[in-house]
Amino acid sequence: MNARSRALAGLLAVCFAAPVSAQTLTLPRKPGSVRFLVIGDTGTGDPLEYAVGKEISLYYKVFPFPFAIMLGDNIYGSERPQDFDNKFIKPYQPLLDAKVEFNATLGNHDDPNQRFYKPFNFGGNRYRTFKKGNVRFFVLDSNYLDPDQLKWLEKELSTSGSDWKIAYFHHPLYTTASRGPELEVRKVLEPLLLKYGVDVVFSGHEHVYERLKPQKGIYYFTAGGPAKLRDHDTHPVTLTDVTFDTDRSFMLVEIAGKDLYFQTISRTGTIVDKGVLHRLVHKPLPADTLKATKPVH
Repeated sequence: MNARSRALAGLLAVCFAAPVSAQTLTLPRKPGSVRFLVIGDTGTGDPLEYAVGKEISLYYKVFPFPFAIMLGDNIYGSERPQDFDNKFIKPYQPLLDAKVEFNATLGNHDDPNQRFYKPFNFGGNRYRTFKKGNVRFFVLDSNYLDPDQLKWLEKELSTSGSDWKIAYFHHPLYTTASRGPELEVRKVLEPLLLKYGVDVVFSGHEHVYERLKPQKGIYYFTAGGPAKLRDHDTHPVTLTDVTFDTDRSFMLVEIAGKDLYFQTISRTGTIVDKGVLHRLVHKPLPADTLKATKPVH
């Protein structure tokens, strides 16, 4: 091959190489690990949602995850069949074609009938649980924490037997965003999460990214910025480790043994946050911390 041919080959290699963003993966991809995508507040159908979907698809090629969790507000506005196509199917078509399983929860903008939409995997239920490897997920409807849901949650948490317990729902218990934490939801849910040793909580609702310092032994993430954004809406204080509120973003997570690795990526491929969390030892709590509370709706 002469010099001109080598130069042309090099140019073609650059043009058709994987985008730089897809080569900045920091997750270890350990054998047998549990890998998943985290997205919330996605259902706009606008070009920025599609841009984030494209970036996610690039990362999927180097970090193939079998499932995703959706943190609510899955479809904004009207919910006709064409809206589900434009606001969910098309933005994530490559992932759906690859058989990625999407597991949604309900947000305040969602019609509860979404629980019958098969691609969201509600199974007809407002709340449910599922297990992946050594991780048990608890999918809650924070719009209406009625007695039946709380009774169900306590039963499922008490019999889980999984190494990791992860809860996710729409409204954040802790946040520095302008709308503030959902204190009534916290009052009802937190005692159960603490009593049964939940390790991590993911929420949306606030259109930003936040990683909070552990609160009473639980790691909290806000990840409501893949499609909507409240620009400069966080107010970093001692409560937060990292915030990002200047562009859309999504999370990739990998759990291996006692470690949870995460990487948060912006719409343009910038690494927003990354790291590894270790399972914390949950100590017994005083009885008055765990007293029963009233349902929220």
